[in-house]
Amino acid sequence: MGIAASQGRVYLELARALQPHWRGDFALPARLQRLLAARPGCGSRDRRLYRELIYTTLRHLPWIEPCLGADPDEALRRVAWLAAATPATTGFRAAWATGEPPAGDPAELLPAWFRPEAPMLFTPEEAAAQVRRAPLWLRLQTPDPATVHAEFSRRGWKFSPSSVLPDALRLETEADLTTTEALRGGSVEVQDLGSQLLLASVGILPGGHWLDACAGAGGKSLQLARLLGPAGAVEATDIRPAALAELRERATRAGLGNLRVTARPARAAYDGVLVDAPCSGTGTWRRAPHLKWVTRPEHLARAAARQLELLRQLAPLVRPGGLLVYATCSLARSENAAVIAGFLRENPAFAPQPPAADFGFTPAEGCLTVWPSRHDTDGFFVAALRRV
Repeated sequence: MGIAASQGRVYLELARALQPHWRGDFALPARLQRLLAARPGCGSRDRRLYRELIYTTLRHLPWIEPCLGADPDEALRRVAWLAAATPATTGFRAAWATGEPPAGDPAELLPAWFRPEAPMLFTPEEAAAQVRRAPLWLRLQTPDPATVHAEFSRRGWKFSPSSVLPDALRLETEADLTTTEALRGGSVEVQDLGSQLLLASVGILPGGHWLDACAGAGGKSLQLARLLGPAGAVEATDIRPAALAELRERATRAGLGNLRVTARPARAAYDGVLVDAPCSGTGTWRRAPHLKWVTRPEHLARAAARQLELLRQLAPLVRPGGLLVYATCSLARSENAAVIAGFLRENPAFAPQPPAADFGFTPAEGCLTVWPSRHDTDGFFVAALRRV
């Protein structure tokens, strides 16, 4: 128990240092990173272990937090049982996962105030998915996926293609993707499968001129450029210069000549406008579990007001007959269906277009919500609105 006892002590020190902040600090992962960097002799394997233990704590906070002060050994036992089985956690779990595993209703591990926003999230399947570690999904950007498969196989990495989207690949090994020819050569990009499903559900045809108005670092911009093909074009813009600089690098790496990164839209009308709106990120709670505990109803209200304003500003850039595509990585009704309903009340020239593919989800009023449990993804929402 020598090494395991030391690991247990470090975990408890980190948890107690973070405890005053985990219901108020949106930058909690950066705070954890600083704590780890300040510990002498904390190598990469140690950092992987402690990140996994802290993220496990945040996913299961109501089951673990009460024990941190009252019964630290029980907190260690519970976190050991609940942590993902990875090479970094093997020894810790072998030493501390004694007795019976913790049990309870996983819906207890979600903020109760959020239930009216997303009742589906509190069903057994979805609540259970929320406490599982999120996988790493890649999007293939090459007509020759065999080359990517061969490189990963040479490295001994396990991977599996998605059953619903041919270009999506799940990497099942903890690995440094930045060392690969596949990433450096633009053959793959990191993009969650749920995110990939959004544009795939719209049924975008080759050709046409599109604007990605909230492009960020451009995961969907790159995907959109590939869907449009050489006969089409994408202009990608964002208010953050650093994000656009990263997008330029990614577009160059991918060899996408039909993607133009710009500080502002250059046209008066587009065949399609993508509004991947800033949101609360409630669809990413399994990947960023601290957001469960720092997000409040007022955050959703502020985000929804901003999202509706973005749609108002960008709708005039859609030509008659064109598409306005609204997407979020939120599962909150007030940021999704309510925003679309409010926009449509003000803009009768737009009408919902049913999804071209639903990937096993049930569309509602032309909108599609990607729930995490079905395909092991983050959560997303998309609505395609046709200007008549």
